[in-house]
Amino acid sequence: MMRAHQNPLFLDPRINRREMLRRASNGFGALALTALFGSSAPNLIAGNVAAPKRPLVPKPPHFKPRAKSVIFLFMEGAVSQVDSFDYKPMLVKFHGQDPRKAIGKLEKTQFENVGQVLKSPWNFRQHGQCGTWISDLFPHVAERADDLCVIRSMTSNFPEHTSANYFLHSGSGLQGRPSMGAWVTYGLGSSNDDLPGYVVLNGGQIPSGGLDNFGSGFLPATYQGSLLHAKGTPLANVVPSEKTAQLQEAKRRLVGRLNQDSLQDSGRADALESAIANYELAARMQVAIPDLMDLSGETESTKQLYGLDAPYEHTRTYARECILARRLVERGVRFIELTIPMVDGYSRWDAHGGLKKNHGDNARAIDQPIAGLLMDLKQRGLLDETLIVWAGEFGRTPFAQGGDGRDHNEYGFSVWLAGGGVRGGMTYGETDDWGYKAAVNKLEMHDLHATVLHLLGMDHEKLTYRFGGRDMRLTDVRGEVVHGIFA
Repeated sequence: MMRAHQNPLFLDPRINRREMLRRASNGFGALALTALFGSSAPNLIAGNVAAPKRPLVPKPPHFKPRAKSVIFLFMEGAVSQVDSFDYKPMLVKFHGQDPRKAIGKLEKTQFENVGQVLKSPWNFRQHGQCGTWISDLFPHVAERADDLCVIRSMTSNFPEHTSANYFLHSGSGLQGRPSMGAWVTYGLGSSNDDLPGYVVLNGGQIPSGGLDNFGSGFLPATYQGSLLHAKGTPLANVVPSEKTAQLQEAKRRLVGRLNQDSLQDSGRADALESAIANYELAARMQVAIPDLMDLSGETESTKQLYGLDAPYEHTRTYARECILARRLVERGVRFIELTIPMVDGYSRWDAHGGLKKNHGDNARAIDQPIAGLLMDLKQRGLLDETLIVWAGEFGRTPFAQGGDGRDHNEYGFSVWLAGGGVRGGMTYGETDDWGYKAAVNKLEMHDLHATVLHLLGMDHEKLTYRFGGRDMRLTDVRGEVVHGIFA
């Protein structure tokens, strides 16, 4: 058997790096290159893709943007609209009655375990100068009512978590399409050379459908979300293994010289240049990530504002996520998504039973940190240029599943936006008297995506990528910008 050091690829001085890449594509070397380059490895090996040296270099928008960054607060599992931001007195009046008689014809639910009309266990009150109705489920966020644009007429095309998660993230219920964050960084790049353009802060709950919710699909792998853990080690190998910074830097300089020698030998080798750029970013992240994650420089008043000192563990986790989100915005990262903590005993906001405890515990984890984020961004003058998007994949029924839960409801639910050119202190759209189906200004997920892109200065019809013989886009062939919510 030939030993590794006898491999003719390494013995023949006439073979440069480009030829090694070509030959490796015919054997097991392709597997290693796939691990390095992702799904684009075969094209890179064959020389079919010209990868830029700095794929995240800032790109000009289509028109003047209102927002520079997005913070996406993903409420996986689906928050009940009629228990949070959509007040429906009819549920109180008809509580306990047969919904088929009170509401009328019901759509098929996922589990077909239809109980009685169920009023909210939380009281609704009007908040802020705007008088927006918000329930006691979110007392801290309610104090920021004048910053919120609550959309009460959102719909989804899917009643099941995985497909609905893909739809919310990518505009398609199918696995493998580019996520919204990937499209944003593809369209605009990033203004920070030391951090990824699209960062996912994981509080503990990876959504149904897995990491494909944050994927780049057919876009270059550079634009996929980079997952950072909010607690513990944020990223594998982010801490240098060498004992001294001098030794680490010496190794980097050596690798840099070797890379430059390889480039001189191979000439214009885009795949190699791209790989070198990725390694250089990884090296810079070893400095940038620990600095990002170190909250020791935050004031005690800031920590208290977010709830970093709260007695509830999950509040502290989400508080850390929200502080990190603000710090990423300050560092010029383009798109930041936050996942929810793994609240004890519950899988997300998915309250098929035990509605009061499920929603109560999940809300306690996120309420104060989100309110703190809104206030902190505003105090620092960052809210006007940062778009906050709060959304789950669908809503929940106004009638009970069994006795004390709510089933999935894709026909009408609430999301809200703040900052980034959105008019605060307003509501948009309505559901029917029961909070069941969108009745006024009905919106689809494509409309939300088109609006987010517009606020970032991009025309959703022009942000395209050629794939499979057609120009693909986040909004497919749909989507209308909701101009009525702009400041």
